[in-house]
Amino acid sequence: MIWCGLTGVSIVSATAGALLAVSLSSTPLRQTPLAPEELDVFSQDEAIAKQSLRLPELTRPVNILLLGTKVLTSDVNDENSEDLGYHALVNSFEGLSDTMLLLRFDPAAQRLSLLSIPRDTQVNIPGYGTSKVNHANAYGGAVLAAKTVSETLGGVEIDRYIRVNVQGIGKLIDALGGVTVYVPQDMRYQDDSQRLYINLQKGEQHLDGERALQFLRFRYDEFGDIGRVQRQQSLIRAVLEQGLTPSNLVRFPQVMSIIQSHIDTNLSVQELIALAGFASQVDRSDMQMVMLPGEFSGDGRDGNVSYWLPHRNSISRVMAQHFDLQTDYASTADIPAPGNVRIAIQDSIGNPQAVRSLLERLNEAGYTRVSIARDWSEPLENTRIVAQRGDDLTASEMRANLGFGEVRVESTGVLNSDITIQLGRDWLMLAGSAPNRTTTVN
Repeated sequence: MIWCGLTGVSIVSATAGALLAVSLSSTPLRQTPLAPEELDVFSQDEAIAKQSLRLPELTRPVNILLLGTKVLTSDVNDENSEDLGYHALVNSFEGLSDTMLLLRFDPAAQRLSLLSIPRDTQVNIPGYGTSKVNHANAYGGAVLAAKTVSETLGGVEIDRYIRVNVQGIGKLIDALGGVTVYVPQDMRYQDDSQRLYINLQKGEQHLDGERALQFLRFRYDEFGDIGRVQRQQSLIRAVLEQGLTPSNLVRFPQVMSIIQSHIDTNLSVQELIALAGFASQVDRSDMQMVMLPGEFSGDGRDGNVSYWLPHRNSISRVMAQHFDLQTDYASTADIPAPGNVRIAIQDSIGNPQAVRSLLERLNEAGYTRVSIARDWSEPLENTRIVAQRGDDLTASEMRANLGFGEVRVESTGVLNSDITIQLGRDWLMLAGSAPNRTTTVN
């Protein structure tokens, strides 16, 4: 207890010292000027943070649109730029948004929700018509992107925006000391025209900023951009768990220097500190990450544009459950009958007998729409019950019926499932099974 108290004092003292190095300004950190009518898209005049005795604190729920841009020299018209002989990355926010996330910080519920919007999502961009959602930033910056996302999601209010250049993401991860993730497969890719070289080995890896960008930018598997969205969620969870800790707040001056050069936002320093402080205290089980419900329109090989087609009814349920947006669709309290839940099992321990025994247990509990999917590559000690489409109530009920497992609200499971069970070694002890072969668990 004494050690915990001393640790808390040291963290608070170090944090206070770090904050003295920067100004707790209430001025937005915009790098792109916006006209007054453009500012009306965001609830800029409504405060989201207040100064407390120690650190700024959130005063209300806030929705933030995060746009990640990758801009190359070939994307900009600059007559004065040097011809490097390849398409180099440019520190710019004007271009297609490779990453689009809507985040909700809810201090009343002590919950952090994240919605991943695939960049190929088919939307109506005001003034431009039907297109992929990642074009909105290129056509009209953060303002048009916010309008487009709000309309797509049923009119949800967007309070603030953050645009970050891909180079800034790598620098931020370096400033936080790197991040440890499980790389699900060997990742190899070479593009000499961009000098993009991806070379990551399967397994648990501690990634610096450059290698984390390789992990994020890889999209050369069967799921393309959707697979990349899943890896984004894995990396985001790792950063939240490992990087946004109270002790890491002492790195804030380093982070601020990166923010000032690689990030465009209408958040102030005070608001950023309030958001970071809140995220550092949210319990892992209260970090909920979902992907925009939808389906592929095709692979584009027939000459047609390949889209991610949104499922409107499912989007309404997600927005009601995770973003407190009231809709006319089913109540978030409605839990489907077990026989209507689509379940996929992924084996992480290399034990077909354990998979069969779990399948039998599920059938006995009334879950009959169960399929066996491709093995989960990361060996797990504890089974994960993944609410693939964001339905944490159904996942929690399943966990209660089975009597084991950890509920995770994220979209890292099987795409066409409602719930994905990533089977861990804890099931062996409960089911009394013995492994068919030796499995090394990292």
